[in-house]
Parts: sequence; C-alpha cells; structure tokens
Amino acid sequence: MKKIINTCCIALFGCALGTTLISCSSDDVVGDAPRNWEGTTGRYESNAENENGFGTFFTPRFGRVGDTMPFYDKKTGEFKVLYLQEFANNADKRFHPYWGVATADGCNYRALGEVLPYGETDYQQDAALGTGCAYYDEKADLYYIYYTGHNGLCKNREVVMRATSKDFKNWTKDSEWALAGPDYGYWGENFRDPHIFVTEDGVYHMLIITAPAEGKPLFVEFKSTDLKNWQHVGSFKMVWNDRMCECPDVFKMGDYWYMVFSEAPAYSRQVKYVMADSWEKLKTQFDPPQWIGGDEQNSKLDSRAFYAGKTASNGTDRYIWGWCPIRRGSGIDEKNIDVKPDAEPAWGGAMVCHKVLQHADGRLSLTAAPALAGKYSKPLAATVMASNGYDNGKLSGNDAYVLYSRLGDCNHISFTVTTSNNWDKFGVSLVRSTDANYYYTMVVNPENENQRKINFEQEGYILQEGNVKVSGKGFVAGIDSYMFQRPTDNVYKVDIYTDNSVMVMYINDNVCYTQRIYGIRKNCWSINNYGGNITVSDVRVSQQ
Repeated sequence: MKKIINTCCIALFGCALGTTLISCSSDDVVGDAPRNWEGTTGRYESNAENENGFGTFFTPRFGRVGDTMPFYDKKTGEFKVLYLQEFANNADKRFHPYWGVATADGCNYRALGEVLPYGETDYQQDAALGTGCAYYDEKADLYYIYYTGHNGLCKNREVVMRATSKDFKNWTKDSEWALAGPDYGYWGENFRDPHIFVTEDGVYHMLIITAPAEGKPLFVEFKSTDLKNWQHVGSFKMVWNDRMCECPDVFKMGDYWYMVFSEAPAYSRQVKYVMADSWEKLKTQFDPPQWIGGDEQNSKLDSRAFYAGKTASNGTDRYIWGWCPIRRGSGIDEKNIDVKPDAEPAWGGAMVCHKVLQHADGRLSLTAAPALAGKYSKPLAATVMASNGYDNGKLSGNDAYVLYSRLGDCNHISFTVTTSNNWDKFGVSLVRSTDANYYYTMVVNPENENQRKINFEQEGYILQEGNVKVSGKGFVAGIDSYMFQRPTDNVYKVDIYTDNSVMVMYINDNVCYTQRIYGIRKNCWSINNYGGNITVSDVRVSQQ
C-alpha cells in the first residue's frame, strides 16, 4: 500500500501509551498544540497508517503484496518469501516482478527488494510474471525459481519458465527452456502456478494448473530426478468442474499428505485443503471432492480476506503465508464495507502469516506464530470506559457491552469468554466510540446449537440532520468466515493481533479469522453480548 504521511502532524497519545503516533488527521491538533486523547472515548478519525507499522503483516513501502511463494532456505537457515509485487500504476504488458522478504519466525521481516525482474520488452514471454515457487538444490548448491511467464502477445499466453542462482541475488533466466501446455495437450491460455515438492521415493514432482483446450480445470503433474529435466506424468481434476484452483501447495506433515489451494471463483474464493495418507491417494480427493469430515466448511482455513496461501517448513514448524486485500473508499466507513456479496474488490495487500497446527486426527487449523506474543510485549491499559449490562465481568441482556480504553498502532488483545449455554452469542468490536458512529464487529454467531461462524458486521449508526439515525449495514456478506464446532465447555480463548488496519483473530487454536479494518489504531474497542449471558475474564492488551 502506498503510504503518504504528513510528518508535521504528530499526536502525543497520552502517558498511558507512552509512545508517539503519527497521523494526517486534523483531529490531532487543537490550535497549535497536539490534542491529548487520553481518557476520552470519542471517535478518532484518520485515514493515515502509522509509517512505522506493517512490520508484522508486511507491506512494502510502495505498492502491495500479491501471491506469496515461501520456501525454507536450508543454506541460510531462514524462510524466504517471494511475492508478486503489485504497483498502483502497473504497466500495461509488464508487471508483477518477484520481490521478497526473509524471516526466521513469520513475524519479523528483512526486505530483499526485487529478486526476479519481469522481461525487458512487451514481446518477451515473461513480460509479466505469474505465481511460481523457489527451491534449493543442496547437491548442486543451486537455487531455482520456476515461474509463470505471462504474455497475451505470445503464441501461448502462459508457460512455465525458470531461473537459477548461486547466491539468491544474481539470477540467470534459462531462455532455452520452458514448459508449454499445448505440447502436452493442454491449454496455452492458462498454464501456470508451478509448485515443486518431493514424494516418498525422493523424486521431485511439479504441479501446474491448467485446462484442456476445451474442458474443465485440471492439475497437471511432472516429475524429475535432477530439478532440470521434467517428464509429463498426467493430470487429475480440480475441485468440482467449474472451480479454478490457484496456488497449489503440496506437503507431508506427520502421517498425512496435504494439498492447500485457493479457489478462484468469486462465490468460493477461499483458501482450502484436502488430505490423504499418500500422494497418489491425495490426487483422488478431487473427483468428487473429499472434503474434510465430509463438509466443505471443515476444509476452509481462514476468512475470505486471506488469499493465495502457501506453506513452508523449517523441519519443526510449518507456516502459511498469504495476502489480506486493501479496500477502496474515501473514509473509514466507506472502505470497511467496500466488499461485494461474493468477492473482495481488490487484489493484493498485506502479507499475513499463520502457524499451521496439525490435530490428532490429521486435520489442520491455523494459529498465531509463536513469536507474535513476544513481539507485542509492552503492556497497555485495558480500562473500562463505558458499559451497559456489565457487572464485574458478566454481560447480560440485549445490547450489553463493555467498552475499553484506546488501542495503540499495533496491538495484541486477549480475553476469555465463557458462555452460559449452547446458544449465547457474543462479539468483539473495533473502531468503537461513545459518539454516534459506526463500529465493526466480529460476531461469534451460533449457526445452530453446536456450530459457530464468525460474521463481520457494521453496527452503530450515523445521526443525520433532523435526528435521523442511519443504521450500519449489519452483516457484510463478502467477508465471510466458515463454520466451526462450539467448544464443549463453552470457553473461548480469544487472541487478536492488529498491525494498523490488518487484524487476525484466533480462537482456541482452532479458528483463524483475518480481516482488514481501517480505523483500529487509537480507537476504543469493546466486548459485546447479544441477549444471553456471558462472562468475560483475563482481559489484556499489549503493543509493540
């Protein structure tokens, strides 16, 4: 995201925060002096992001993160995450060079800048780059990048290409080599997203997404013994017949094989996975789809605001990286609901990382990277500023809430909610104030007695001329989550991490919800109850 910061507008955000925050908001200044927001609960209005932010959910200083391509570099002992660099002013034919970051923990990043450039002319096959993968050949001490060369002016709009490097800095493109779909009976218009992995027999396999010249989407498989020469193995169907799956990622974890993929169609645009006890059996999980536990909801890993997720492991921990989209609009409230019922409106945004957690039955869920809690290490007061239906940790009745004091730029909010029965409904709101204005809530909604889903809602109202209340939109359909099982003890341990406008919410290491919410920083927040009775405990806030 391109951040334009007026460094002359500095707000001293009170002794409780003990830090200096930067903003372009005129609300920060009263006369010639900075305004002190400490102890107030009014809405803080600012479209600016903190110029020192986006260190946890990485965003380049100019442009934004597109599809991520992580791998663990055994030579340097760190993760390297390549991504398609998206600019606001991409050229018509040439765009999406590979940029990258390095990290040891998925929370702290070192920018690598441009790693692999796109072609030098509009007529080269790789005038634009598409998603691919990186791999290190230990025997040859050689790095490979296999990537999509995209150019509508060429005979084949998309082919798979490669480049090599000895130091991951200086790359040589192999202009004599390419995999073209029509050479194997596939579609030249769509032949992309190569992913390399190793099977039990030590053979390298490459997976590519494509389709026949006239037909339904397919995964195409190649194999190699040296990472140079590739033999066509065959193909197998994707999920359903009308869903194109992008960014495939295959790996073995424990006793199971997994494929993580992102579904491209607007109505099903989410990161999902299938599993099996071997690679050969994994290929049979798509026709028909063998969803986890027989339910597609169980195969979803995050909300619709996390896309193009791919994983990498250091041998101990496996992480998944994807992107959280920006949104358009002229103000906080316009941007926060700028989502169509069936799709996010923008491509690319901030890099988000989760740890992949494997359960005893082989199922996967996403949880916080362990280093996150240590990064958000400075305690911040969580003072009760206002409430309704709140008594010593208990929230009862309709519209019950407890409003807490202002957040910083990058926050870790943690608390526990215990519901009194199997139908209680609660939520946590950000960008909340005591003035009449909209606020944004993750509602843990009972879909039935034993299943829950996190709904994103715009609550509150705007008071217009003549004391007319214009209520919030309520449920925002395009930022959907997925169903999950109610905790048997009705205890929800909630952790929320925010970095400027990017937020991730985790529940009981079993539920992950990524979201883009503008206006979080420097505003109050609340925990809400909707009709039943809940108990709130262990409320803590910390910041970087």
